[in-house]
Amino acid sequence: MAIIVKASDFKFKYPRDVANRNQPKFTGLPDPTPFNRDDLYEILPMMSAVMNEIDSVDGDVLNLLEDVLNQMPGFIRTRGEVFDYLTGSARECLR
Repeated sequence: MAIIVKASDFKFKYPRDVANRNQPKFTGLPDPTPFNRDDLYEILPMMSAVMNEIDSVDGDVLNLLEDVLNQMPGFIRTRGEVFDYLTGSARECLR
């Protein structure tokens, strides 16, 4: 069953880029499109994809992913890089 993350699941509030809300979002690898860390509409599908990839429905894991996202190095820019970074970090932390 696919995991769908909602804004109410997050511990942090994120701004919304309403002007780009209807633009295509992350659907899987590869994705060289730049990732907007300051857009709820960009973060929601990314977090859903990561939670599905690591097969977790745990809210504490989602909170961990938020912390990782908010401390992620600036040189990680594309959606594909963000997905890889978040899934790799989650797997390392959950060992």
